[in-house]
Amino acid sequence: MTVVDAASVAVARRRPGPGTWATIRVYVALTKPRIIELLLVTTVPTMFLAAGGVPSLTLVLATFVGGSLAAGSANSLNCFVDRDIDGVMSRTGSRPLATKQVTPRAALIFGLVLGVLSLAIMVTVNLLAAGLTLFAIAFYVIVYTVGLKRRTASNIVWGGIAGCMPVLIGWAAVTGTLAWPAWVLFGVVFWWTPPHFWALALRFRDDYAAAGVPMLPVVAEPRVVVRRMLGHSLAMVAASLLLWPVADLTALYLVAALALGAVFLGSVVGLRRRVLAGLPEDQWRPMRLFHWSITYLTLLFVMVGIDPLLPFG
Repeated sequence: MTVVDAASVAVARRRPGPGTWATIRVYVALTKPRIIELLLVTTVPTMFLAAGGVPSLTLVLATFVGGSLAAGSANSLNCFVDRDIDGVMSRTGSRPLATKQVTPRAALIFGLVLGVLSLAIMVTVNLLAAGLTLFAIAFYVIVYTVGLKRRTASNIVWGGIAGCMPVLIGWAAVTGTLAWPAWVLFGVVFWWTPPHFWALALRFRDDYAAAGVPMLPVVAEPRVVVRRMLGHSLAMVAASLLLWPVADLTALYLVAALALGAVFLGSVVGLRRRVLAGLPEDQWRPMRLFHWSITYLTLLFVMVGIDPLLPFG
C-alpha cells in the first residue's frame, strides 16, 4: 500500500458514514428544527430592540445557541412524552420515536443533555435569562405536554406561554431586567399562538380526535373555533399596535403593524366566512392562515429589529 493509499484509508475511517449521518438526522428531527427557527425569529429582533441598536454579537451568539439548545431540549422531551399519540396521527407519524428510529431512553437522555447544555450557556449570559430558559423548558414539557395537552381544550392557549418566553429571554439577555416592551411582545406572541395553532388543528382535527387530544376544533363546533380565532387575532393586532408607543418606535413600524395586522385579520375573516357559509371542509383552506401566520410573525419581528437601526428613529 502506498503512502497516498494509507492516507486515503485513514481519512475514510474518520469520515462519518451513511449510518452516522442518518443517526444525526434522526436526533435533529427530535428537536423539531422548524419550530426552533420560529422561536429564534422572535428572540433576536427583541435583543435589537432592547439594545436600542446592535447588541453585542457575542451576546447574540450565546443567546442564539443557548436558546436553540433549550428549544431542542423541550421539543425532544415533548416527543418522548407524546410518543404514543405521535404514532396515531398522520401529521406526526414520521417522527423518530413514532417510527422507532430511536429508543425512548435515548430520546429522554438526549433531551435532558440539551437542556443542561442550554442552561450552562445561558448562565454565562445572565442569571435572569438562564432562569427564564429553565422556566420555558419546564413549562412546555411539564405544564403543557404532561398537564394540559390531553386534558383541556384550552391547552394551546395556556401552553403557548412557553412559546412566548423567547422574547422575555432575549430582552433579559441584553438588559438583565424585564420592561414593558418585552411584556407587550409577550402579549403579541401569546394572542398569536391560538389562531396559528387552531388553523392547523382545523386541518388535522381527525388526527387529534383519533389520538384523544381535545384541541378546540375537536371538541367545539367550527363556528365557535373561528369566532375565538377572530377574538384572539384582534387582541394580537391590538398588542402589536400598543408596542408603538410603549417602545417609542417609528411611524414605519406603525404602518407595517397596521398593514400586517389587516392582512392577518382578513385571512381570519375569510376563513370564518367560509365556515359560516357551510362550505365543505376541504374548501375552508385553514392552512392558508396557518402559513400566513408564520409570515406575519416573522415580518412583524423583522420590523421590531430594524426599527432601532433607522436613522430617523
